[in-house]
Amino acid sequence: MTDDPSLQSLIDRIGATHVQKRLEIETHRDHQLFGQGRLFFNLENWLTAPPIVRMALKLTGLYSRARREADRVSVRENTVVSDRLPASFDGFTILHISDLHVDISEEALRHLVSFVGDLSYDICVLTGDYRGNTYGPYQRAVDGVGELRAKLRDPVYGILGNHDSIRMTPALEAMGIRMLFNEVETITRGGDSIYLAGVDDPHFYLADDIPMVASQIPRDAFSILLSHTPETYAEAAEHGFDFMLSGHTHGGQLCLPGGYAIKLEAVLPRHMGKGAWQHEKLAGYTSVGVGTSLLPVRLNCPPEVTLHRLTRA
Repeated sequence: MTDDPSLQSLIDRIGATHVQKRLEIETHRDHQLFGQGRLFFNLENWLTAPPIVRMALKLTGLYSRARREADRVSVRENTVVSDRLPASFDGFTILHISDLHVDISEEALRHLVSFVGDLSYDICVLTGDYRGNTYGPYQRAVDGVGELRAKLRDPVYGILGNHDSIRMTPALEAMGIRMLFNEVETITRGGDSIYLAGVDDPHFYLADDIPMVASQIPRDAFSILLSHTPETYAEAAEHGFDFMLSGHTHGGQLCLPGGYAIKLEAVLPRHMGKGAWQHEKLAGYTSVGVGTSLLPVRLNCPPEVTLHRLTRA
């Protein structure tokens, strides 16, 4: 499976074992409903789910509202205060974009593209799930990310989610997105450094290796972890990360009034399902994402991108 020449540079970088493992799961388990990954039942692979959700929304008279809400992306702001942050990085701002699901949520992408070029930030991070389905064609997703990338300023870093194929990586990197597969990047400013780590999907593919990335970071350094799902929060805290950025949950996508999620497709405390949270010394943020799963619908959970401002205590 690793004889694809377009993947050779990635194989040289992260090893054939990692690439082979992911390709095997993509080939043999991408439709799997039961038993793969962190959940016993993978709702996103259930082909009957979209028509059931559509019918339920129409019967309750909420379908039109849910369609409108799914297309209007808002900009949120989050401040992270840390006494471990180097002085040179006081005010450093990260644009966080997650869960584009391009081929399901084209109108949301179009709205994002219309204004994202006007935002001010130092780096941009993408926390996975570019494709709509968990399997099948991905070229529309790559093309959509390309439209967005043309509006983003350098540098841009990304990781894969449980909806993404590793075969998308060469195209994503060719457009100037530094994809991280259990890898670490050093960001330097004014003689100081912070560290940005990114792990491969921990939810469906179980391809993350937090101990390995943590071992590449000085213990006294300020570090940020990109993990598609926040389900890795305990391990991230254990290994000394200061800030963790995730997506995956969509904040529940379909929520009761007040934003209470009917269902979170993740194994974690509910307060970590969206927005800012804290676990021990680890600050975290779970984006509700730009796109949607199953259908382009949202209720009481509007799509978002987030500007995270790092502040020295």
